[in-house]
Amino acid sequence: MIKALLPAMLLATATPAVGWAQENYPERDITLVLPFGPGGIADITSRVVAESLGKKLGKQIIIMNQPGAAGSVAARAALNAPADGYTLALLSNGTAISVPLFENLQFDPMKDFVPVSSLAYFDFVFVAKKGGKFSTLADVLAAAKAEPGMLNVGTINVGSSQNLAAELFKSTAGIDFTIVPYKATPDLLVALLGDELDVIIDSQTALKAALEQGQAVALASSGPERSKLLPDLATAQEQGVEGFDVTSWNAIFAPTGTPPEVVEKLNAALVEVLADPAVQKRFAELGVEARSSTPQEIGDRLAADIEKWGAVIEKAGIPKQ
Repeated sequence: MIKALLPAMLLATATPAVGWAQENYPERDITLVLPFGPGGIADITSRVVAESLGKKLGKQIIIMNQPGAAGSVAARAALNAPADGYTLALLSNGTAISVPLFENLQFDPMKDFVPVSSLAYFDFVFVAKKGGKFSTLADVLAAAKAEPGMLNVGTINVGSSQNLAAELFKSTAGIDFTIVPYKATPDLLVALLGDELDVIIDSQTALKAALEQGQAVALASSGPERSKLLPDLATAQEQGVEGFDVTSWNAIFAPTGTPPEVVEKLNAALVEVLADPAVQKRFAELGVEARSSTPQEIGDRLAADIEKWGAVIEKAGIPKQ
């Protein structure tokens, strides 16, 4: 009889302890694992959030940079830790692309993680050489229709968000052009200014200096509505390319099994942090919009983008990597 009662007694005494631990979360520092190296926009914005979130929660948020293997290195680092809210992961639009693009991703973001909140959103911009042959998106569309396949549009690596944005632009605009991939944005700019490229597609952040210095002119933004950071720049949709919608994002997720109460507490804290004018200002200086979400909203966005980019990859005939 005594032996039979022991499990129930242990459960009864353990349950309040677990609840107490969740109620008092966090009791120690939290690690946020990034699939990017130090110094990039995702790293910088994550550190801005980490500092403010740490102050809000009363514990330090430690950034761990784990780039490589299409985000698998960072994901595995987060998933190898206990699902207790003390190890979190940064997932992004790139994660959604990686699911259909890579044969052996080593993790399933929809099954292995639960969403907490989005952090940042940013559009891409279509840019041409200042004083060159294209000064509007209409010019580009007309030239592409007049001479299919003759325009050279530059992006960074095949399979990147920018590269797939160009593929999507082709199909939604009903035009054809040659997509030329480069390793990095500086290479794109050199090629554009040297008249090797007609247009490039990249983030506002990456092209900010070239635009401010008058080397390049922005023709359109890629989002469904005008960016708050570029309110005077019309979207591709406004300029007649119906259905073209590309917005990149990043967000905090937690390993599946993380207590809902912990996710809720983290979400509430992030909503406050990302509404802070100082955080909003710092993000805007970097060309990024600070924006929180409910867990459901960013989880739905991840699922939708996996489907969306899978279709683009298949239509473009990009082989699995």
